[in-house]
Amino acid sequence: MLFVCSSGGHLDQMMVLLPAPDSYEVVVATFLKPDAIDKLEGFTVYGLKWPTNRSIIKALQNAAIAVRVIHREKPAVIVSSGAASAVPFFFVGKLLGRTKNVFVECIDRIELPTLTAKLVRPVTDIFISQWPSQLEGWENRIQLERSR
Repeated sequence: MLFVCSSGGHLDQMMVLLPAPDSYEVVVATFLKPDAIDKLEGFTVYGLKWPTNRSIIKALQNAAIAVRVIHREKPAVIVSSGAASAVPFFFVGKLLGRTKNVFVECIDRIELPTLTAKLVRPVTDIFISQWPSQLEGWENRIQLERSR
């Protein structure tokens, strides 16, 4: 299982999904910033290029990293909560015919989908929403149940 996300809050949301099911080893691709390094001790980690916000050059660099990582690790599943770093990994995973892609919409996006969710929509197998209004009407959407 490959977690792909930016560091900070997106990485925090991915770490909440641990531990992974027994049959899955987790590998992480993220920005190797100080806020991420301590959280990732014990994991195989691949560094991504940043800043990614609307940068075609960084997207292409991360696509090249995606090809190498997916070829080397052969993940069955790619999971991401964003941001832009998810886009090349989801597309490369599908183009290589190797992955199921799962996108977890950010908890701070209550009403409208993120740009990343819109971009990965054609190659995502399951969307997980954390609020009832998130991704309303989207195919393959699972609404998380919240305990009070």
